[in-house]
Amino acid sequence: MSKTSPSSGQDSYYDTLKQLLAEVSDLRDEIDHNSADRLQKYKDKYHSEVFTRGARNLAHYLALRQFDLRHLQDRLAQVGLSSLGRSEASVMSTLEAVIDLLKRATNKSYQPGDQNPSESGFNRGQQLLDQHSIELFGPFHDNSKVHVMVTLATETAWNYGLIQALLEKGMTCARINCAHDDPVLWRDMIKNIRRAETETGSICRILMDLAGHKIRTGAIALGLPVHHIKVKKTVDGKAIAAERLILTVNASKKPENTEDGTPLFRVSIPKALHKRLNSGSCLGFIDARYKQRYLQIEQALSATEWLVSCNQTSYLVSETELTLLEQGQQDAESADKFTLGKFVGQPLEIRLFKNDVLLLTENDVIGSPAEYDENGTLLKPAQIGCTLSSFSKKLKCGQPVWIDDGKLGAVVETISEAGALLRVTQARSNGVRIQSDKGINFPDTELGLPPLSEKDLTDLDFACTHADLIGFSFVETLADMDYLIAGLAKRNAAEFPIIAKIETNLAVKNLPDIILGTIGRHSLGIMIARGDLAVELGSARLAEVQEELLWLCEAAHVPVIWATQVLESIAKKGVRSRPEFTDAAMAVRAECVMLNKGPYILEAIEALVNVMIRMQEHQRKKFSRLRALHW
Repeated sequence: MSKTSPSSGQDSYYDTLKQLLAEVSDLRDEIDHNSADRLQKYKDKYHSEVFTRGARNLAHYLALRQFDLRHLQDRLAQVGLSSLGRSEASVMSTLEAVIDLLKRATNKSYQPGDQNPSESGFNRGQQLLDQHSIELFGPFHDNSKVHVMVTLATETAWNYGLIQALLEKGMTCARINCAHDDPVLWRDMIKNIRRAETETGSICRILMDLAGHKIRTGAIALGLPVHHIKVKKTVDGKAIAAERLILTVNASKKPENTEDGTPLFRVSIPKALHKRLNSGSCLGFIDARYKQRYLQIEQALSATEWLVSCNQTSYLVSETELTLLEQGQQDAESADKFTLGKFVGQPLEIRLFKNDVLLLTENDVIGSPAEYDENGTLLKPAQIGCTLSSFSKKLKCGQPVWIDDGKLGAVVETISEAGALLRVTQARSNGVRIQSDKGINFPDTELGLPPLSEKDLTDLDFACTHADLIGFSFVETLADMDYLIAGLAKRNAAEFPIIAKIETNLAVKNLPDIILGTIGRHSLGIMIARGDLAVELGSARLAEVQEELLWLCEAAHVPVIWATQVLESIAKKGVRSRPEFTDAAMAVRAECVMLNKGPYILEAIEALVNVMIRMQEHQRKKFSRLRALHW
């Protein structure tokens, strides 16, 4: 039996190292050449035509990722070298470090330079990313490397205590969504934040998020003005929890919420009745089913409103007659009568199932459910308006349409003067209820809209004098960025940082162009708006794309905001969801994580900060950190 000599094995290993050296060296040269060509088109976007380190590194990374490197990676790992899989922050330094080690191993006469190639580049890339993060989002909270952005609820305009608690829990950036509220409320929110900064010693950046062209469903016809008072009951029908309402002489005031976060029903009463009420008083009324029911006055909530309860299922009718029964009074006939205030009915229910049809109309048409004859034959399809004017002229048959963050999917079947007839292709088994003011996505349709709406331009005026960051919704091209940058310059806010929200398939495709054309002249952050992206790309593709976006931004040393539905169950319902905690753990690879508003937002911040601090011990970007484990 023949045996392989030790020297032949060493020769084989040596040949492998020589081959790897040649391949990695060729790869470096190819990247250097390709990246230089890519950068030339952006020369006029950089001061003195000098490219930033982030721009050069992103160009290197894009050139690197043009190749399928999986076989090379396996072979590098087998000889104990970097497989290039964590090279995002410093591509050339990583390649040079590998080449340096291979030269040392294959050439005894090799004389390395004075500086370790990995030290000069890799660490600098991470330092730049950290520096840019602090410039955008401010210093970290309590010495932890965690940036938490929170979407502000309307309540924060008058509830200073909530703002203070948000900062104390760890909010380092507040997001004001310009799609909601108004400049008066925004100003009060900002005033509370600045006050809380002073009193807590914390710093909180303010992002004003321009709404963009919000394409939404229109109004829906209202039903009869009847409020259904629902009483919680046991299995055997015994009432266990009365429903609460608010009687007020100021019906325009912002609503109070129940324990589960839903607003209490509010209805106005005459001032004359308000002056007569006391805790313990009772209001009798006849409901829509001609049943005697009572409202019990529990307590005064303020100088203008009362908390009341009803312990029987009732159907309260607008402008119904109320009989005031004061404490100890039994005779309803002689009691004083008052008229309940006027209120409107609830929108009619439009519920659609797979294969149903929906007529998407202009916004001046009021939405309504489908109509059928006594045999179940469709007489008139369900219809809903679209806030985008003349949208049907831009649609083509067969194009997809998604409504309400992808809850309902459909395709365009026919187009007529009445609108676009959609065939439902995706809906839950129990159907999807279409409501007003819900988002509509046309992922394959070129809508031809300007980068900013008229409202955006007005809101931009306010933001430039009150906020710290501008959120750019639905940016898709470098031309869009140029438009906003020019708008900021006109408002003497040329240095105002921009957060580009990546929400569409086209934005994903153009992200390298957007970044390379912006970072040489403007401070930039990227928000991965996973809700809209999931609608545009599909959930499976989103899982892949969100990783790619993180890699691209790390290569450019551009901070990332991980957004949409992070710990949503806690924020909205106070319920802890295991999948959401896993998602939050992944968010540690971004520089900032955004939470949406909700009645349990303080608990959500606390949970997020806890998860992020723990995960930072184990993970930095794609790099797994092997701290000691004690089992």
